[in-house]
Amino acid sequence: MKNIVIATVKSWNLANAEILKQKLAGEYVVTIISDKQQLTSERLADLDPEYAFFPHWSWIMPEEIYSTFNCVVFHMTDLPFGRGGSPLQNLIARGIYETKISAIKVVKDLDAGDVYLKKDLNIEFGSAEEIFSRASKVIFTEMIPAILKDKPHPKIQKGEIVKFSRRKPEQSELFTANLNSSKKVYDYIRMLDAEGYPKAYIMLNSIKIEFSGAQFHNGRLTGRFEVINEE
Repeated sequence: MKNIVIATVKSWNLANAEILKQKLAGEYVVTIISDKQQLTSERLADLDPEYAFFPHWSWIMPEEIYSTFNCVVFHMTDLPFGRGGSPLQNLIARGIYETKISAIKVVKDLDAGDVYLKKDLNIEFGSAEEIFSRASKVIFTEMIPAILKDKPHPKIQKGEIVKFSRRKPEQSELFTANLNSSKKVYDYIRMLDAEGYPKAYIMLNSIKIEFSGAQFHNGRLTGRFEVINEE
């Protein structure tokens, strides 16, 4: 029986990986890796996977892995536009709400690999976690099955290269974000509202106020806040 590896983190991806593992039983042996220490060339050599898929993988991959095995990473932009870190946040901050998930071959240069396929994704509404969850469903129910079935030959990226920079935690400060409308405040709060991400916040002396659960209806913004004493 053939093998594939799925290396991923975040609860929504791990849940969908388990579902896919059950669906592929009898055709593929699926090994799920969620700890970067477990992703070694030795282990992959033992598994000899047809593909190693990397949905939402946050670490740089060693060259001995991507140069030896057929590694596929998923990136939330229409590559080559948006190479680099924090793609969802960079898109929303630019007011770009229609994007694609690009499945690409892992190479040395970040997000520069040839493209297996792309799928549309709308990110105009919903928290970052909700968007990541929707993207995960597309990856696990459409993209990975399509790659396994069709074995597409990856094609070189075409178009202007635009690079994104990975966001830093201090960029989550609302007062420094130059926001001039309630919609932009909504976007800013929701794009940071996900498991493991630094939430949008303001500082009042030593008091930190974090915002989440943003909803935007009829020009009115509502949500939740949490007050944290930083002293």
